Amino acid sequence: MAEETEEDFVVESMHYSRLLLAVDDDDDDSSHKAFNYACTVAKVYEVPLGIVSVLETGDLNIYQSLSPDMLSDRRSEIVAHLNTYVEKAQAFGVQDVQPLIGEGKPARVILEDIAPSFNPDLIIVGSHTARGHLHIGHVASEIAREANASVIIVR
Repeated sequence: MAEETEEDFVVESMHYSRLLLAVDDDDDDSSHKAFNYACTVAKVYEVPLGIVSVLETGDLNIYQSLSPDMLSDRRSEIVAHLNTYVEKAQAFGVQDVQPLIGEGKPARVILEDIAPSFNPDLIIVGSHTARGHLHIGHVASEIAREANASVIIVR
């Protein structure tokens, strides 16, 4: 079989059928930019948008992780945060928005639990903001390396 050349290559339109947006409860700036992009794509293509946030249990100290009230409070904060994103996406015109929550290490939870059940063909994450500089954080980097779906990192 002959190798395809640039002249033989035909441009084809790409369309996504399910989008998954990962938002970071600790980095609103990068999450907001990724959210804007995800809502725009979901609205234009009229496709479902899942918005996931992960309670990072590794960030909790021993006392916090053993305190049912502390975990319950953090879960409630994340649910409220996700519901705000869902409401804003719907107000923007995204027809099908689903909040998704996980607990544990964010990249692992997204790659092993959320993505296989939601089955997106595009995962959208924000670049991380630290000390005033944008960089690809470890969660976005791991998702980009290991996801079965396409990944877009928004700055």
